[in-house]
Amino acid sequence: MQDAFCGLYRRWPHIADQGKTLLYVRSSVINGCRSELRRRKFRLNIFHEPAGASAEDSALVNEDRKQAILALSSLPNRQRQVLVLRFYLDFSDAQIAQALGIGESTVRSTAHRALTSLGRILGRTS
Repeated sequence: MQDAFCGLYRRWPHIADQGKTLLYVRSSVINGCRSELRRRKFRLNIFHEPAGASAEDSALVNEDRKQAILALSSLPNRQRQVLVLRFYLDFSDAQIAQALGIGESTVRSTAHRALTSLGRILGRTS
């Protein structure tokens, strides 16, 4: 994130429409993350303990979360990117299309394929 803001600062005099700086920073962060992931093996390790009513509830929620994250990590990069942008960052199809440089119909079809795959994977493991 810091690199994205430094890049924005360096490019500030050359940005024609300064109202689009947020889009520039978002694209820069996404591209930086892609580059870093290509450089090294990345493993999602965000298993934290949610507050639960009982130890059994906590164990079940944590196991469900682990299965969902593992299923998400088994998807192709583009499908994973679309789902994360849609459900985690709450982007619209147009925002996702712009951030990833693809068409809105491609966003919708990719999301559909990703959700179908997740359902198949999670249905198989549950």
